[in-house]
Amino acid sequence: MRRRALLVAALLLVAPMARAQAQAAGSDPQGVVGRPKGPALAGEALLARTEDVAGLLRCPVCQGLSVADSPATMAVNMRAQVREMLAAGYDQEQILAYFEHSYGEFVRLQPPLRGVNWLVWLGPVLALAAGGFFVTRALSARRTAAPAEPVSLPGPATLPDDPELARYVRRVREMAYGWPQGRPPGSED
Repeated sequence: MRRRALLVAALLLVAPMARAQAQAAGSDPQGVVGRPKGPALAGEALLARTEDVAGLLRCPVCQGLSVADSPATMAVNMRAQVREMLAAGYDQEQILAYFEHSYGEFVRLQPPLRGVNWLVWLGPVLALAAGGFFVTRALSARRTAAPAEPVSLPGPATLPDDPELARYVRRVREMAYGWPQGRPPGSED
């Protein structure tokens, strides 16, 4: 029973990637993105353009690597497919749309500004602006606040009104400062 549950869990995890790879390997680009819009490339121009376009695609296997940088078999296959599509005359946007259709928006290293992606692109800028607003507001509130009334502290000759407490204060002053009667010399009673 446990083995069957593990097998089902593994199939659920692997199935979406296998389906996407099968779609990418077996589907016709014309059915997804239409007829080629660009010129067919060959030779050095094809190799250079393949590296450029593959650098815009995220490898589904490797974390954070582009298809151009990844050594994974899936990335090698994706690079070959990019090369074939460029040789057939598909332009960059058609190729990116094709892979996005096959693998989802995740396959783009730089997602386009649409839908929820606006939050991803503008979120840090909005958070920085909000933080700046609150810091500026706090600093201006501190500057415009009314100055506090100066606090007058009792002098060294002053004793508390409570006689019991005054007795203890006198004793501490006598012990600490050597003042007679707990008052500085020359102070009036």
